[in-house]
Amino acid sequence: MNAAERAGALNPRLNAFTQVFDEFRRPQPGPLAGMPIAVKENICTRQGLSTAGSRILENYRSPFDATAVARLLDAGAVIVGKTNMDEFGMGSSTEHSPQGPTRNPWDVDRVPGGSSGGSAAAVAAGIVPVALGSDTGGSIRQPAALCGLVGLKPTYGRVSRYGLIAYASSLDVVGPIARTVTDAARVLQVIAGPDPHDSTCSSRPVPDMLGSLETPVEHLRVGLVRSMLSCANHPSVNQAVEDSASRLAGAGAAIVDVDLLDPDIAIAAYYIVAPAEASSNLARFDGVRYGRRAALPDGASLEDLYCATRTEGFGPEVRRRIMFGTHVLSSGYYDAYYLRALKARRLIRNDFDRAFDTHALHALLMPVTPGPAFRIGEKDTDPLALYLEDVYTVGVSLAGLPGIALPAGMTAGENPLPIGVQLVGRPFDEPTLLRVARTLERQSPAMNFPA
Repeated sequence: MNAAERAGALNPRLNAFTQVFDEFRRPQPGPLAGMPIAVKENICTRQGLSTAGSRILENYRSPFDATAVARLLDAGAVIVGKTNMDEFGMGSSTEHSPQGPTRNPWDVDRVPGGSSGGSAAAVAAGIVPVALGSDTGGSIRQPAALCGLVGLKPTYGRVSRYGLIAYASSLDVVGPIARTVTDAARVLQVIAGPDPHDSTCSSRPVPDMLGSLETPVEHLRVGLVRSMLSCANHPSVNQAVEDSASRLAGAGAAIVDVDLLDPDIAIAAYYIVAPAEASSNLARFDGVRYGRRAALPDGASLEDLYCATRTEGFGPEVRRRIMFGTHVLSSGYYDAYYLRALKARRLIRNDFDRAFDTHALHALLMPVTPGPAFRIGEKDTDPLALYLEDVYTVGVSLAGLPGIALPAGMTAGENPLPIGVQLVGRPFDEPTLLRVARTLERQSPAMNFPA
């Protein structure tokens, strides 16, 4: 059974795909020749629709491929289809989609994480070995952790954002979700690099992501952020981080206890900066230029058209964040909220830099999420509880640093669930980050994925 057939067979149960393609471009020779890959619905492809999981773009066909997609195709990959997601990337559970929620292959009553939950579910179910996701505040790393996978968020600017439908432009990053560190590195090697279509994409040459993967980590220093091993976490999360530190130490790395700013500062700053940028980015979806347009009676005003189109087209979570973002940018509140959040963002980046430089670190080790996958609908009535799922990931995004989630353990009990840990690297030093991650992967028990 090929990937498309497997997607067709499993999708009624998982709802991981919004589209499964039945025609494929002939694979090119290259480093990914013949590799089936799924692509998140907010990454533009000429084939199929590119809706960002929103009704307002429900019939949108992109006239071009995103740079990351074009590079995958040129490397010989085969795009199997598009994956489900929280609308415009705004969510941590892949429940906020007009296609309905995606289900976690480990337990179909639970979420796969979000917003790249469809990509994570597709990989965890064995439909594809790799899927592209996007990470604004944790949307690659968090679903990877909840599905027992490797999720790599590159340094901001390492991968072009051209063709990624924007949520928060200073935070959005495209990256791979895979079963192995090696596959994640192979895909990053292909999609990374300068792009004249994206002025925020770094002009730095792309280093060899694979050459040092198997190099021992002796003499490398890894900082353990022990302050994040909170009693508010599920016990399995704290245990997984401690076990990972022991495994890295056993492989020859020096483990150093470090402190970072309270992650509550990052979550507060993120939920001002990201909605503010979303308010600006999503203003273009107004029913005039492209996308959904509400049907109104003759004589309706332009304001009526805007209001009706955006009310019909945006779901409640997107409307909530647009309103919040508009508020913090408004006259009289800009300095009190948005400007202060930008100052906090600078402090967060400085704090990471201080930790790396003071202790001569090569990577940091910390949790990804406070707990394992939660039940579908469990946090529907409490948006704040859902936002706190990102408490350990948003700081890395605000600082623009590379981060990788990988499986590190399971919960106890009859129906064990995956627990992930997160490694964070210096800016643009993905090769070292991947080397440490590959060492930890080798030292950790193999994942027995659900059939």
